[in-house]
Amino acid sequence: MKLIFQYLRRHIYIFLISTLFLTLEAVADLLQPTFMSYIVDKGVENADIRKILSYGAVMLCIVLLGAVSAVMRNIFASRTSQAIGKELRRDMYHRVQTLSLENIDRLQPASVITRITNDVAQIQEFINGMMRIMAKAPITCVGAIVLIIVQTPRQAPIMIAIIMVVAALIFGNVKIGYPRFAKVQNKLDKLNGVAREFLTSVRVVKAFNAEREEAKKFNMASNELATASTEALQVMSVFFPLINLSVNFGIVILLWISKSQDVSQIGKLMASINYMTQVLFSVTIISNVINVAVRAIASSRRIQEVLDEKPAQVVPDRPQRPEILGDICFEHVSFAYANAGKDALHNIDFHIKSGETIGIIGPTGSGKTTLINLILGFYDAQEGKVLIDGCDVKQIDKKWLRSAVAIAPQKALLFSGTIRENLLWGDSKADDEALQKAAEIACADFIQKTERGYDTVLGQGGVNLSGGQKQRLSLARALVRNPKILILDDCTSALDAETEAAVLRGLRSLSGSMTILLISQRISTVRKADRILCLEQGEMKGFGTHEELLASCPLYRDIYDSQIGGDSHGR
Repeated sequence: MKLIFQYLRRHIYIFLISTLFLTLEAVADLLQPTFMSYIVDKGVENADIRKILSYGAVMLCIVLLGAVSAVMRNIFASRTSQAIGKELRRDMYHRVQTLSLENIDRLQPASVITRITNDVAQIQEFINGMMRIMAKAPITCVGAIVLIIVQTPRQAPIMIAIIMVVAALIFGNVKIGYPRFAKVQNKLDKLNGVAREFLTSVRVVKAFNAEREEAKKFNMASNELATASTEALQVMSVFFPLINLSVNFGIVILLWISKSQDVSQIGKLMASINYMTQVLFSVTIISNVINVAVRAIASSRRIQEVLDEKPAQVVPDRPQRPEILGDICFEHVSFAYANAGKDALHNIDFHIKSGETIGIIGPTGSGKTTLINLILGFYDAQEGKVLIDGCDVKQIDKKWLRSAVAIAPQKALLFSGTIRENLLWGDSKADDEALQKAAEIACADFIQKTERGYDTVLGQGGVNLSGGQKQRLSLARALVRNPKILILDDCTSALDAETEAAVLRGLRSLSGSMTILLISQRISTVRKADRILCLEQGEMKGFGTHEELLASCPLYRDIYDSQIGGDSHGR
């Protein structure tokens, strides 16, 4: 609840205004039965038309006051709940942006999405309910009880007994319901994770006719969510009727006690019945809102976890901004992912000079991409140092570093919008000439063949392009930046041999002006690099030219033999 009230304080004036209107509405509701009793006991009983009309006019004014107050508190409540929801989503999104990939791995993307959407919605619902009816219910409930006791003191013991029973039931509802609603949110995380995994890999699922298996996984997660929700709602289904029964039982006792009441006081009896009905309505509202509050508390704790998440990477007090020329040095670097059984990289030690083109090759899982993640500062080395132009990556301002580095990942990630807008991610200030030059080097000549050229609109993820076209656009986007360090993470895997050769020729024309890290599993892609780094299971097996590795590195020689043939060593 601390988080909720923290955001409410930002809108305290609107909250107080809403509470004022809500209080006026509650007072108006409480006054109506009293004036109705006056009409019956003082007007109808004595056949006094003047009093009937005067009390009726007062009741009408009270009703109008209540109606206007209800409209105003609804407006303020809706505005406040929506504003707080917007702020929570904004703050969570900004917080996630400051976290490292290690934090995201731990929180899990599907869970983060659920917290930003569903958990925030739970808090919005609670705040809206609290400002609209939660504060009104206690005022109405307490006011009705006080008026019953004042008008009919004999009923005080009954009211005290009912209050104690209802309070015990509400406490039991919260105590038993909270852990169950927290479980519901966790199961929702799991369901979102399954759905997200299916949607991101739908082509593979369909290609392998695995729809039935994915449906089983989804149904299992959906059933677990349904079971958890049923268990939580069962608590409500037990306590709500008991609360209603307690209050209605009090009404029956009240009527029984009032059987000998003076006929001239029948108006007070009517008022007492109305007040007991208001108590029942208020208690029901309080129970409903408390159940919403239980969900909101569970959601607020999950949101607080994200907001309190400490970045795995320590930001230096004085981040450095060295001149980045492309000199890269790994000094006995080791790194392991969270909860991994072994190191992803172990004792990696090499030096890349500025302007070199370096090939990085190795089997799947050898640590090639992890190496790149450390250079970009996505993760911090746990042992040893990663140096860029003599400065530890941990000490470099990350925005400064990444402004001098560009990456074309293996999975080309494009965004909805035009081709031009995607290329401008590399450099928002680039002109048409720079875009065309980058596209030329990346062999993205297909752009000119599209109906609208650079203004062609791409679907989500570039769905209207082939895999090779997406890779070439991704490479062109990296080249637009004109970086000091260019990282190509197997970004030509979807290209045919002829196109790949043309792309590599274009990249060689940049040799000397930038450091190029060329990751691939193809010997043909890396063999003409200045030097080649060979990795296996996170360990460095060799670092040298193509000819040097053929002579000294068994792993590199095996890869060469498997791809090109053992009779071609000298070629």
